[in-house]
Amino acid sequence: MSYDTATQTERRAEPPLHGPEAFEGMRRAGRLTAEALDLLVEHVKPGVSTQALDALVSDFARDNGAYSATLLYRGYPKSICTSINHVVCHGIPNDKPLREGDILNIDVTLILDGWYGDSSRMYFVGEVPRRAARLCDITHECLMRGIEAVKPGRTTNAIGAAIQSLAEQERCSVVRDFCGHGLGRVFHDAPTILHYVEPSYDVPLKPGMLFTIEPMINLGRPQVKVLSDGWTAVTRDRSLSAQFEHSVGVTESGVEIFTLSPKGYHKPPYATAG
Repeated sequence: MSYDTATQTERRAEPPLHGPEAFEGMRRAGRLTAEALDLLVEHVKPGVSTQALDALVSDFARDNGAYSATLLYRGYPKSICTSINHVVCHGIPNDKPLREGDILNIDVTLILDGWYGDSSRMYFVGEVPRRAARLCDITHECLMRGIEAVKPGRTTNAIGAAIQSLAEQERCSVVRDFCGHGLGRVFHDAPTILHYVEPSYDVPLKPGMLFTIEPMINLGRPQVKVLSDGWTAVTRDRSLSAQFEHSVGVTESGVEIFTLSPKGYHKPPYATAG
């Protein structure tokens, strides 16, 4: 689940550094979150409601000794976020059926033994327009390039530069209003992970840091607005938006991804692994 840049002051000033026990806890929580996202692949289809997907994840979490971090978080009413087409993030599941051609981001955060696993992926609802599929490809590549930039001795702006340069090269835009965040035994913590370059904020990356990288990429302009429900963020120009997210940890030599798909699912279509 992304964090609003306007409220980032609520976090600790200095990013906490974690040891081997934390990394093991994050592996377990991250894997379970990835398994939940894998579970949804066969259920995302025309006619299915996002509320039905929410119930599947809720049941899966309970059956595996975990629970959703988003349910009742600051009043959020559901166990997952479901953001369709021009919804940038924090879409609330409801009874409206998905339609052929929709693109859907599903964001899941599960708490297992006190550790938070946070990840999101895009899903295709049937056959989608070429421009929508291209946006999802670009967004996934932005995420992976951002992750590749993580290394001790670099800074958070290396992540933002990798993401922003690719998105803008492809004539897309990076959303500024939401960002990645530290996590572990806390849902939203330091450091703030911006998906664009911001010279006034640049944090050194150190072994033991845990955080999410979760770029939101728009086909149109980057501006967003939040609807009257207080959660759903949409593109102001109603252009399509996509997002992918992983939870990662900085190691002595690079980065570890905690939320990789056990089934090898990376980006849609998910008919076959890979």
